[in-house]
Amino acid sequence: MTRGELIARTRQLIDEGDRIAANPSLGALQVWLQLSDELLSAAWGTMDRYHLAWLMVGKPKGIVRGRPMTPDEESAYVREVAEQKTAALRMSLDAVERQGMPFVGETGGAGSADASTAPAPRHP
Repeated sequence: MTRGELIARTRQLIDEGDRIAANPSLGALQVWLQLSDELLSAAWGTMDRYHLAWLMVGKPKGIVRGRPMTPDEESAYVREVAEQKTAALRMSLDAVERQGMPFVGETGGAGSADASTAPAPRHP
């Protein structure tokens, strides 16, 4: 995948995450989570349980156990998870777009037309 493709796909997923948070749907959340997991995994590699637990993505604080969620609880759950995952996608976008970090699935490399449009990495 090229840097431009990663940036475009990440922006699309961020927009969709914002839409899901604004209009919660558990079905839409599940599909969106799968798509965003696939993109992040392709770009940055898979995360083990430790990293996922540290991020707390998909682990809302007030999760309901042992009974079906009420519509209000489900909406709150969908919003919280969508907001958390959208924040992770924004960090990914910042890393690839502003910081110019290399990523696992990158194709083209230095000197390619796509690479020439990427900002130079910043060093502290």
